[in-house]
Amino acid sequence: MLNDSKVTANVPASDIDRARRFYADKLGLTPADENPAGLVYTTSGGTTFFLYETEYAGLAGHTIAQWHVSDVAEEVRGLKSKGIEFEHYDMPDVTWDGDVARMEGMGSAAWFKDSEGNIMCLDDAATG
Repeated sequence: MLNDSKVTANVPASDIDRARRFYADKLGLTPADENPAGLVYTTSGGTTFFLYETEYAGLAGHTIAQWHVSDVAEEVRGLKSKGIEFEHYDMPDVTWDGDVARMEGMGSAAWFKDSEGNIMCLDDAATG
């Protein structure tokens, strides 16, 4: 049943060309496949997501994808050097070290928006 199935995230884009440039230039990602419906990305970590064009991109008020990384602060520094701006949210029991949120028992995280307004998260791979 579903427990044995792969899951692919769907990431909306209101402008697929702008999103392709963002994912390439800012995140260093290249589509593994392209079809008339959109772009398929596959990371070396084994994640697959589908970037597709829709007028509803960026409307979710929550995180739509999390990147489990080995060092959140280092990834934040790297992405900031490429012009990524990070979000800060008012959450209980969270302390901030610059753009990195520290949560007792949950590790560290940082949030940014892609070119389409979708909220993305970086978190500790060990706790993600």
